Amino acid sequence: MHFNVQKIFAKTFATIFFTLAGFVVLASFGGAINEYRHGESLTQVIIKIINSNIIAIAVFELAMVINKEYGSDNEHDVIVLLRRTLPRFIGTVCVAMALEGLIMVIKYSQLDMAGNLYYPVAIVISAGFLLISLGVFLKYAPRGH
Repeated sequence: MHFNVQKIFAKTFATIFFTLAGFVVLASFGGAINEYRHGESLTQVIIKIINSNIIAIAVFELAMVINKEYGSDNEHDVIVLLRRTLPRFIGTVCVAMALEGLIMVIKYSQLDMAGNLYYPVAIVISAGFLLISLGVFLKYAPRGH
């Protein structure tokens, strides 16, 4: 009987992350309903749902990458593996960061907290820097065989 430890760990972690992503989605809606019942405005509740579900998408994407790349029997060079998985994962993270920054801009604008706009601007700039860094990596990393 042949046990592949990498495959077992990959399937275990992928299952954990899939489950956590589902729990985050359920918790976001459960918490939103509770907050709305206790007088929170509908706009704020929707923003909180979006924030939580952005995190769920990133966790789900991480589970997909782990399941696909480490859970299969395909053996590849590390660079080939990174060239395949990084763009998808970092793209998801960049979208999540940009959305988070934009949501914070909207939130601070509604609450007349213009002095705190440094934080969302820093988040959006970080997302742009991460995306540029990914492009530089993909340009200079060796291509697959």
